[in-house]
Amino acid sequence: MSAWVARAFVRVSGVLEVPLWLWVAFAATVVVSLAVDLLAHRTAHVIGFKEAAAWSALWVSLALIFGAVVFLVLGTTAGTEYTTAWLLEKSLSVDNLFVFAVIFAYFKVPRAYQHRVLFFGVIGALVFRGIFLSLGVAVVSRFTAVLFVFAAVLFYSTYKLLKDEEENFDPGKSFAVRLLRRIVPVRDEYAGAKFFVKEAGKRMATPLLAVVAAIEAADLVFAVDSVPAVLAVSDDAFIVYTSNAFAILGLRALYFMLAGLLDRFHHLSKGLAIILAFIGVKLILQASHKMISPRIPEIPTPVSLGVIVVVLTASVVLSLRRPPEPPTASSDRDA
Repeated sequence: MSAWVARAFVRVSGVLEVPLWLWVAFAATVVVSLAVDLLAHRTAHVIGFKEAAAWSALWVSLALIFGAVVFLVLGTTAGTEYTTAWLLEKSLSVDNLFVFAVIFAYFKVPRAYQHRVLFFGVIGALVFRGIFLSLGVAVVSRFTAVLFVFAAVLFYSTYKLLKDEEENFDPGKSFAVRLLRRIVPVRDEYAGAKFFVKEAGKRMATPLLAVVAAIEAADLVFAVDSVPAVLAVSDDAFIVYTSNAFAILGLRALYFMLAGLLDRFHHLSKGLAIILAFIGVKLILQASHKMISPRIPEIPTPVSLGVIVVVLTASVVLSLRRPPEPPTASSDRDA
């Protein structure tokens, strides 16, 4: 084995040495995958369950294959961190699906155009997550105490999930949509899959562009939980970004596959709350180990992976075995 490959198995000053070709392979995989996806959906159409399931299987396979490459090239520790981070981000992204459904319903987006919206939403998410994760890694590497702040954010998110109160989410009033309306006029009617049209010589945006803006705004909100959570698994830029990217890439197919089944997973929010609380504890132990005493134990990444798998599986199985109770007549009258 050549020296430059051997160096990829070690961390120097806490930073994983990743060969350039692996970064290039990752970037090429993302670009080619997005291009193939765009070509396959160049004609707007309603995506059914079978098509969505096939694409979802493809995205999961790509993520796992890339994870296998990480195991082989960067070693067991890096591979376990990648797998844990990817599964964590995949589970947290399920919450996005409910928001997507609300946004599509609010703007009355025709089903045939929903994939186009999510496609551009994914591109924006890849860019913004890259920025936030880079900043997060830089901050954590210099100020370990920020891990306590991240833990507090996750505990607050846990509280909101367990409180189980409906939040008044109005996509039309989000900052991104209001900013868009100030920059360019937005017409009321859709114009097929177009984002812009000309009316009386004036360039106007269609509601489809406003939907993309709402999707991007929602992802920025979810990044508040996502970024601190993944930084509890790894503080390496390569691990945290690639795991996020592959989780985001599979989000569209997962939405279309589960669009009609989201209400059945009513215990999933409780499972996500448990996972966030666990990650919050992991962050506190990490910070205490580094800042207070090395005698304070840290939670190993394989344990984190096991906890995430068990909690997710239990919440899904429990949701399927105990369907949500139908609303009572009294609750209907109160509503």
